[in-house]
Amino acid sequence: MNGRWGWLRRLWRLSTGRFGLIVVAVVLATAAVSLVWTPFDPQQVDIPNRWLPPGWPHLLGTDGSGRDILSLLMAGARTTVLVAVGAGIVATVIGIALAALGALTARWVRESVAVLVDILIAFPVLIIAMMISAVWGGSLAVVIWSVGIGFGVNIARVTRPELRRVLHSDFVLAGRAIGLTPTQNLVRHLLPNVAPVFIVQLSWGMAVAVLAEAGLSYLGVGAPVTEPSWGVLLAELQQFITVHPLSVLWPGLAITFTVLGLNLLGDGLREATDPTLSRRDRAARTHVPEVVA
Repeated sequence: MNGRWGWLRRLWRLSTGRFGLIVVAVVLATAAVSLVWTPFDPQQVDIPNRWLPPGWPHLLGTDGSGRDILSLLMAGARTTVLVAVGAGIVATVIGIALAALGALTARWVRESVAVLVDILIAFPVLIIAMMISAVWGGSLAVVIWSVGIGFGVNIARVTRPELRRVLHSDFVLAGRAIGLTPTQNLVRHLLPNVAPVFIVQLSWGMAVAVLAEAGLSYLGVGAPVTEPSWGVLLAELQQFITVHPLSVLWPGLAITFTVLGLNLLGDGLREATDPTLSRRDRAARTHVPEVVA
Protein backbone atom coordinates (compact mmCIF):
# COMPACT_ATOMS: atom_id res chain seq x y z
CA MET A 1 0.00 0.00 0.00
CA ASN A 2 2.85 2.37 0.81
CA GLY A 3 4.42 1.84 -2.59
CA ARG A 4 1.11 2.17 -4.37
CA TRP A 5 0.18 5.52 -2.78
CA GLY A 6 3.66 6.89 -2.20
CA TRP A 7 3.39 9.12 -5.27
CA LEU A 8 0.33 10.81 -3.75
CA ARG A 9 2.22 11.67 -0.56
CA ARG A 10 5.11 13.03 -2.63
CA LEU A 11 2.63 15.07 -4.67
CA TRP A 12 1.07 16.57 -1.53
CA ARG A 13 4.49 17.57 -0.18
CA LEU A 14 5.11 19.69 -3.31
CA SER A 15 3.60 23.17 -3.09
CA THR A 16 2.74 23.17 -6.80
CA GLY A 17 1.17 19.73 -6.60
CA ARG A 18 -0.80 20.61 -3.48
CA PHE A 19 -2.18 23.79 -5.05
CA GLY A 20 -3.08 22.03 -8.30
CA LEU A 21 -4.67 19.13 -6.47
CA ILE A 22 -6.83 21.45 -4.35
CA VAL A 23 -7.96 23.53 -7.34
CA VAL A 24 -8.83 20.49 -9.46
CA ALA A 25 -10.61 18.85 -6.51
CA VAL A 26 -12.68 22.01 -5.93
CA VAL A 27 -13.68 22.19 -9.60
CA LEU A 28 -14.63 18.50 -9.66
CA ALA A 29 -16.60 18.81 -6.42
CA THR A 30 -18.39 21.92 -7.70
CA ALA A 31 -19.34 20.15 -10.93
CA ALA A 32 -20.62 17.13 -8.99
CA VAL A 33 -22.64 19.23 -6.52
CA SER A 34 -24.16 21.29 -9.35
CA LEU A 35 -25.72 18.12 -10.77
CA VAL A 36 -28.08 17.95 -7.78
CA TRP A 37 -28.04 21.44 -6.25
CA THR A 38 -27.33 25.09 -7.05
CA PRO A 39 -28.37 28.09 -4.94
CA PHE A 40 -30.78 29.18 -7.71
CA ASP A 41 -31.87 27.89 -11.09
CA PRO A 42 -28.94 28.95 -13.34
CA GLN A 43 -31.29 29.96 -16.17
CA GLN A 44 -33.95 31.63 -14.00
CA VAL A 45 -34.55 35.21 -15.18
CA ASP A 46 -35.36 37.68 -12.41
CA ILE A 47 -35.54 41.17 -13.93
CA PRO A 48 -36.32 43.05 -10.67
CA ASN A 49 -33.06 41.68 -9.18
CA ARG A 50 -30.76 42.36 -12.13
CA TRP A 51 -27.19 43.59 -11.46
CA LEU A 52 -27.30 43.00 -7.72
CA PRO A 53 -23.89 43.36 -6.03
CA PRO A 54 -22.42 40.43 -4.09
CA GLY A 55 -24.38 39.79 -0.93
CA TRP A 56 -27.08 37.61 0.50
CA PRO A 57 -28.68 35.54 -0.99
CA HIS A 58 -26.76 36.15 -4.26
CA LEU A 59 -23.23 35.68 -2.96
CA LEU A 60 -21.55 36.74 -6.23
CA GLY A 61 -24.33 39.04 -7.43
CA THR A 62 -26.55 38.73 -10.49
CA ASP A 63 -26.19 39.46 -14.20
CA GLY A 64 -28.25 41.65 -16.53
CA SER A 65 -31.08 39.12 -16.57
CA GLY A 66 -31.17 38.66 -12.82
CA ARG A 67 -29.56 35.22 -12.96
CA ASP A 68 -27.43 34.18 -10.00
CA ILE A 69 -23.76 34.29 -11.04
CA LEU A 70 -22.66 31.67 -8.47
CA SER A 71 -25.23 29.22 -9.83
CA LEU A 72 -24.06 29.92 -13.38
CA LEU A 73 -20.44 29.31 -12.38
CA MET A 74 -21.34 26.04 -10.62
CA ALA A 75 -23.30 24.82 -13.64
CA GLY A 76 -20.49 25.95 -15.96
CA ALA A 77 -18.03 23.79 -14.01
CA ARG A 78 -19.84 20.74 -15.44
CA THR A 79 -19.07 21.90 -18.97
CA THR A 80 -15.45 22.59 -18.04
CA VAL A 81 -14.95 19.13 -16.53
CA LEU A 82 -16.69 17.45 -19.47
CA VAL A 83 -14.48 19.21 -22.02
CA ALA A 84 -11.24 18.70 -20.06
CA VAL A 85 -11.84 14.99 -19.39
CA GLY A 86 -13.22 14.31 -22.87
CA ALA A 87 -10.32 16.04 -24.62
CA GLY A 88 -7.88 14.27 -22.28
CA ILE A 89 -9.28 10.85 -23.19
CA VAL A 90 -9.20 11.58 -26.94
CA ALA A 91 -5.65 12.98 -26.68
CA THR A 92 -4.49 9.96 -24.66
CA VAL A 93 -5.81 7.42 -27.14
CA ILE A 94 -4.50 9.26 -30.20
CA GLY A 95 -1.17 10.19 -28.59
CA ILE A 96 -0.34 6.71 -27.30
CA ALA A 97 -1.43 5.06 -30.55
CA LEU A 98 0.71 7.37 -32.72
CA ALA A 99 3.67 7.18 -30.33
CA ALA A 100 3.54 3.38 -30.27
CA LEU A 101 3.29 3.21 -34.06
CA GLY A 102 6.16 5.68 -34.36
CA ALA A 103 8.42 3.81 -31.95
CA LEU A 104 7.67 0.09 -32.02
CA THR A 105 6.91 -0.74 -35.65
CA ALA A 106 8.89 -1.27 -38.83
CA ARG A 107 11.09 1.54 -40.06
CA TRP A 108 8.85 2.60 -42.96
CA VAL A 109 5.86 2.81 -40.59
CA ARG A 110 7.85 4.83 -38.04
CA GLU A 111 9.00 7.31 -40.68
CA SER A 112 5.49 7.64 -42.11
CA VAL A 113 4.04 8.33 -38.66
CA ALA A 114 6.77 10.90 -37.96
CA VAL A 115 5.94 12.75 -41.19
CA LEU A 116 2.20 12.63 -40.41
CA VAL A 117 2.79 14.02 -36.90
CA ASP A 118 4.98 16.83 -38.27
CA ILE A 119 2.24 17.78 -40.73
CA LEU A 120 -0.58 17.71 -38.18
CA ILE A 121 1.36 19.59 -35.53
CA ALA A 122 1.68 22.58 -37.88
CA PHE A 123 -2.01 23.36 -37.36
CA PRO A 124 -2.79 25.19 -34.07
CA VAL A 125 -5.47 23.61 -31.91
CA LEU A 126 -7.79 26.61 -31.99
CA ILE A 127 -7.54 26.84 -35.79
CA ILE A 128 -8.51 23.17 -36.06
CA ALA A 129 -11.46 23.79 -33.74
CA MET A 130 -12.66 26.78 -35.74
CA MET A 131 -12.33 24.88 -39.03
CA ILE A 132 -14.35 21.95 -37.68
CA SER A 133 -16.91 24.35 -36.19
CA ALA A 134 -17.33 26.03 -39.57
CA VAL A 135 -18.29 22.69 -41.12
CA TRP A 136 -20.28 20.93 -38.37
CA GLY A 137 -21.33 23.92 -36.28
CA GLY A 138 -20.33 24.90 -32.77
CA SER A 139 -20.78 22.32 -30.02
CA LEU A 140 -18.93 20.82 -27.09
CA ALA A 141 -18.23 17.70 -29.16
CA VAL A 142 -16.34 19.84 -31.69
CA VAL A 143 -14.22 21.37 -28.92
CA ILE A 144 -13.48 17.96 -27.36
CA TRP A 145 -12.46 16.31 -30.63
CA SER A 146 -10.48 19.23 -32.02
CA VAL A 147 -8.49 19.76 -28.81
CA GLY A 148 -8.11 16.01 -28.32
CA ILE A 149 -6.75 15.51 -31.84
CA GLY A 150 -4.47 18.55 -31.62
CA PHE A 151 -2.91 17.57 -28.31
CA GLY A 152 -2.89 13.90 -29.14
CA VAL A 153 -0.43 14.80 -31.90
CA ASN A 154 1.62 16.87 -29.42
CA ILE A 155 1.69 13.95 -26.98
CA ALA A 156 2.80 11.60 -29.75
CA ARG A 157 5.61 13.91 -30.83
CA VAL A 158 7.01 14.23 -27.29
CA THR A 159 6.39 10.64 -26.17
CA ARG A 160 7.75 8.90 -29.29
CA PRO A 161 11.46 9.70 -28.71
CA GLU A 162 11.06 8.79 -25.03
CA LEU A 163 9.63 5.40 -26.04
CA ARG A 164 12.55 4.89 -28.43
CA ARG A 165 14.99 5.71 -25.62
CA VAL A 166 13.39 3.35 -23.11
CA LEU A 167 13.03 0.66 -25.78
CA HIS A 168 16.78 -0.04 -25.59
CA SER A 169 16.89 -0.26 -21.78
CA ASP A 170 18.06 -3.43 -20.07
CA PHE A 171 14.70 -4.21 -18.45
CA VAL A 172 12.94 -4.02 -21.83
CA LEU A 173 15.50 -6.37 -23.35
CA ALA A 174 15.04 -8.68 -20.37
CA GLY A 175 11.28 -8.62 -20.96
CA ARG A 176 11.84 -9.70 -24.53
CA ALA A 177 14.15 -12.48 -23.36
CA ILE A 178 11.49 -13.98 -21.09
CA GLY A 179 8.95 -13.94 -23.90
CA LEU A 180 6.92 -10.75 -23.38
CA THR A 181 5.06 -9.60 -26.48
CA PRO A 182 5.54 -6.01 -27.73
CA THR A 183 2.13 -5.09 -26.28
CA GLN A 184 3.03 -6.57 -22.87
CA ASN A 185 6.36 -4.75 -22.90
CA LEU A 186 4.56 -1.53 -23.81
CA VAL A 187 2.11 -1.81 -20.91
CA ARG A 188 4.50 -3.14 -18.25
CA HIS A 189 7.72 -1.31 -18.99
CA LEU A 190 7.52 1.39 -21.65
CA LEU A 191 4.42 3.39 -20.67
CA PRO A 192 5.24 3.57 -16.92
CA ASN A 193 8.69 4.94 -17.72
CA VAL A 194 7.41 7.64 -20.09
CA ALA A 195 4.47 8.49 -17.80
CA PRO A 196 6.08 11.65 -16.32
CA VAL A 197 6.54 13.21 -19.77
CA PHE A 198 3.09 12.04 -20.83
CA ILE A 199 1.42 13.45 -17.70
CA VAL A 200 2.83 16.93 -18.25
CA GLN A 201 1.64 16.98 -21.86
CA LEU A 202 -1.79 15.63 -20.89
CA SER A 203 -2.29 18.21 -18.12
CA TRP A 204 -1.25 20.94 -20.53
CA GLY A 205 -3.71 19.61 -23.09
CA MET A 206 -6.55 19.57 -20.55
CA ALA A 207 -5.70 23.13 -19.53
CA VAL A 208 -5.77 24.23 -23.17
CA ALA A 209 -9.10 22.40 -23.55
CA VAL A 210 -10.54 24.60 -20.80
CA LEU A 211 -9.16 27.71 -22.51
CA ALA A 212 -10.33 26.52 -25.93
CA GLU A 213 -13.86 25.88 -24.69
CA ALA A 214 -13.99 29.29 -23.06
CA GLY A 215 -12.48 31.03 -26.09
CA LEU A 216 -14.64 29.27 -28.67
CA SER A 217 -17.76 29.78 -26.57
CA TYR A 218 -16.79 33.44 -26.25
CA LEU A 219 -16.61 33.61 -30.07
CA GLY A 220 -19.93 31.81 -30.42
CA VAL A 221 -18.60 28.56 -31.94
CA GLY A 222 -18.21 26.53 -28.74
CA ALA A 223 -20.91 25.67 -26.25
CA PRO A 224 -24.43 26.77 -27.29
CA VAL A 225 -25.89 29.74 -25.42
CA THR A 226 -28.38 27.41 -23.71
CA GLU A 227 -25.51 25.41 -22.18
CA PRO A 228 -23.99 26.78 -18.94
CA SER A 229 -20.42 27.73 -19.77
CA TRP A 230 -17.82 30.05 -18.31
CA GLY A 231 -16.93 31.24 -21.83
CA VAL A 232 -20.55 32.03 -22.69
CA LEU A 233 -20.99 33.86 -19.38
CA LEU A 234 -17.82 35.86 -19.99
CA ALA A 235 -19.01 36.82 -23.47
CA GLU A 236 -22.36 37.97 -22.12
CA LEU A 237 -20.85 40.03 -19.29
CA GLN A 238 -17.80 41.59 -20.97
CA GLN A 239 -19.84 44.28 -22.71
CA PHE A 240 -20.79 45.63 -19.25
CA ILE A 241 -17.25 45.59 -17.86
CA THR A 242 -17.07 49.37 -17.49
CA VAL A 243 -20.39 49.52 -15.62
CA HIS A 244 -20.32 46.26 -13.63
CA PRO A 245 -16.66 45.14 -13.62
CA LEU A 246 -17.08 42.78 -10.67
CA SER A 247 -19.50 40.55 -12.57
CA VAL A 248 -16.87 39.85 -15.25
CA LEU A 249 -14.25 39.05 -12.61
CA TRP A 250 -15.83 35.81 -11.43
CA PRO A 251 -15.83 33.76 -14.66
CA GLY A 252 -12.38 35.14 -15.52
CA LEU A 253 -11.01 33.99 -12.16
CA ALA A 254 -12.67 30.58 -12.53
CA ILE A 255 -11.00 30.01 -15.90
CA THR A 256 -7.63 31.35 -14.72
CA PHE A 257 -7.43 29.26 -11.55
CA THR A 258 -8.61 26.09 -13.30
CA VAL A 259 -5.98 26.40 -16.05
CA LEU A 260 -3.28 27.26 -13.52
CA GLY A 261 -4.31 24.36 -11.28
CA LEU A 262 -4.15 21.85 -14.14
CA ASN A 263 -0.72 23.05 -15.22
CA LEU A 264 0.72 22.99 -11.70
CA LEU A 265 -0.86 19.60 -11.01
CA GLY A 266 0.84 18.22 -14.11
CA ASP A 267 4.22 19.59 -12.99
CA GLY A 268 3.70 18.13 -9.52
CA LEU A 269 2.68 14.73 -10.89
CA ARG A 270 5.77 14.67 -13.08
CA GLU A 271 8.01 15.15 -10.06
CA ALA A 272 6.01 12.74 -7.90
CA THR A 273 5.92 9.90 -10.44
CA ASP A 274 9.31 10.23 -12.10
CA PRO A 275 11.44 7.41 -10.62
CA THR A 276 14.70 9.13 -11.59
CA LEU A 277 13.69 12.32 -9.78
CA SER A 278 12.67 10.31 -6.72
CA ARG A 279 16.04 8.56 -6.61
CA ARG A 280 17.89 11.86 -6.93
CA ASP A 281 15.80 13.36 -4.13
CA ARG A 282 16.53 10.41 -1.83
CA ALA A 283 20.23 10.60 -2.66
CA ALA A 284 20.28 14.32 -1.92
CA ARG A 285 18.57 13.80 1.44
CA THR A 286 20.87 10.97 2.49
CA HIS A 287 24.09 12.66 1.36
CA VAL A 288 25.96 14.34 4.19
CA PRO A 289 28.53 16.83 2.93
CA GLU A 290 31.95 16.67 4.46
CA VAL A 291 33.06 19.49 6.72
CA VAL A 292 36.20 21.06 5.37
CA ALA A 293 38.40 22.60 8.00
